[in-house]
Amino acid sequence: MRELLEAVAAGEVSPADAEARLAGYATDEAGRFDAARETRRGIPEAILGDGKTPEETASLAATAVETTGRAIVTRTDDDQQRAVRRRLADDHPAAEVTVHERSAVVVAHAADFEPPDLSATVGVVTAGTSDAVPAGEAAVLAAETGATVERIDDVGVAALTRIVDQLDRLRDADVLIVAAGREGALPTVVAGLVDTPVIGLPVSTGYGHGGEGEAALSGMLQSCSVLSVVNVDAGFVAGAQAGLIARAVDGGGSSSDSAESDESTDGGGSGRATDSDSNGDTVSE
Repeated sequence: MRELLEAVAAGEVSPADAEARLAGYATDEAGRFDAARETRRGIPEAILGDGKTPEETASLAATAVETTGRAIVTRTDDDQQRAVRRRLADDHPAAEVTVHERSAVVVAHAADFEPPDLSATVGVVTAGTSDAVPAGEAAVLAAETGATVERIDDVGVAALTRIVDQLDRLRDADVLIVAAGREGALPTVVAGLVDTPVIGLPVSTGYGHGGEGEAALSGMLQSCSVLSVVNVDAGFVAGAQAGLIARAVDGGGSSSDSAESDESTDGGGSGRATDSDSNGDTVSE
């Protein structure tokens, strides 16, 4: 501890970084950032944009980069994205900022951040283009855990030949996230064709009776195939769960070795995302 205090006094370690090392979290004007989440839980802490002002979002993002070398901000709007870019340009000018516009996720890496790298593949599958937002959020998070992400899009059950054509790719993945709205049938179909763990991601598409993802969630919960299910539009949770499975496949061991959003700050190293979320707009600030 003395060495840490001396480093703070010498200006080599910031007070926020020192607090994070000692307490496991860092406090700023917007709240407490769980800087120890990745070490304790194995999946990255993230910042939920919903309900936060642009200034609060940007403050927490800057604290995340300062204490962990990375910030993941989910469910952002344009004002929050601009605020994060401005704040990081001021506080961490060497950080690389990527905005995944379709899924509204912002990821920032400090210049010296070393991303994890897992020998495991997460397949992210969508029934249709309308499922792209939560699926994209899942893909970003899975990539940030270090997994390779393969996207397989627009293979809904209205034309089963589309999914049959992709069977080899589906079976090659170590874990699959399958996003579907309306009646939510695609995860059940996929789970009946592969020996890979399947995570069903119900999407709030559809309308009328059972709309807004209700029928999709109910259908997946009642699936006759073996699969796991997350909440409606819970792309972050699906990506985090897939990331944990990918770590186990890679032999990463206990989740205490290596980043979950607490939905007060969200409930979201960069992996190698192939064909990921509409090509994020990368900006080196």
